[in-house]
Amino acid sequence: MEENKALVGHVHSLETFGLVDGPGVRTVVFLQGCRMRCRYCHNPETWSMSGGEEWTAKDLFNRVYRYRTYWKNNGGITVSGGEPLLQIDFLLEFFKLAKAKGIHTTLDTAGNPFTREEPFFSKFQELMKVTDLVMLDFKEMDSVRHKEPTGCDNDNILDLAKYLSDTGKDMWIRHVL
Repeated sequence: MEENKALVGHVHSLETFGLVDGPGVRTVVFLQGCRMRCRYCHNPETWSMSGGEEWTAKDLFNRVYRYRTYWKNNGGITVSGGEPLLQIDFLLEFFKLAKAKGIHTTLDTAGNPFTREEPFFSKFQELMKVTDLVMLDFKEMDSVRHKEPTGCDNDNILDLAKYLSDTGKDMWIRHVL
C-alpha cells in the first residue's frame, strides 16, 4: 500500500516585509519556474523549472503565518515568481490554508499558463475563490510586439484579463517600464 504523499511546491525565496506586492505589508513567496523569457525580468533566477526549496503547503503556510503581526488589517500574503500558475495545485492548497485563517491573498502573475482547457481551468476557477486580488503583470497588448521581449504571444494572457474582468475579480494591471 502506497503512502499518501504530500504535494510539494518549489519555492525560490521569501520576502517577509513586501510593500509593493499588493495592499499593505505583505509576506511574498516567490515560486520557482517560468516559461517566459522577458528581457527585463527582475527575477531571471526563477526561470528554471527545477531547483528551489521544496515545501509542503502546510509547512510554508506555517512559516509565513509567523509574520502576521506585520500585516495588520490591510496586508497579507502574495505569491509571485517565477510564474505561480505553473504550480497551481500547490498554490491552491496554500491559498486555502490562508483563507481558512482569514488572510488576504494576492496572486502576482504574468498569466502565461492560463488556458480554458481542462484540467487547468477548473483548478483556476477554484483558485479564484480563495484569491482576493490578482496582480496581472501585463507586458504588451499587441501579440506580435509581446513576443519580441517575452518569447511568446499573449492571446491567453488577454483572455485571462477578460475572464477576470467578466467575473468581477479584483485585479491590478501592472506594466513595468
